[in-house]
Amino acid sequence: MAKNEEEVKNSVFGFGKSNDAFAKYFVGTSYLQPLAENAEAQAAVHNVSFEPGCRNNWHMHSVAQILVAVAGEGWYQAAGEPAKKMKPGDVVIVPPHTKHWHGATKDSWFAHLAIMVGKSQNDWFEPVSDEDYDQLN
Repeated sequence: MAKNEEEVKNSVFGFGKSNDAFAKYFVGTSYLQPLAENAEAQAAVHNVSFEPGCRNNWHMHSVAQILVAVAGEGWYQAAGEPAKKMKPGDVVIVPPHTKHWHGATKDSWFAHLAIMVGKSQNDWFEPVSDEDYDQLN
């Protein structure tokens, strides 16, 4: 079993299903567990789990995004800034219109809550290159 796999798969927030709707924006496989959504409040909370080496493409949201690491080890990086390793309990607030990516470390599963308030439009960009990603691990 890979590092932190049991911790991620047995999270109190659930593991979810393969994130097929967004698979084209990820390297590797991610899993999505919706926790709370409210159309009137335009708010959503999801648990996103990443297999080792999985990360999403560079992207940005039109509203702020809050990431709360809940299991395993992962990365967050905003464009032009160094990557930050995330472990359970770490919180990142991504300002609106900030190009960024997040995902698991190369040898660990990772899960974070993704919290968004407001009607978000997402813009997806290029994948994080293997060369750049490998330098972090």
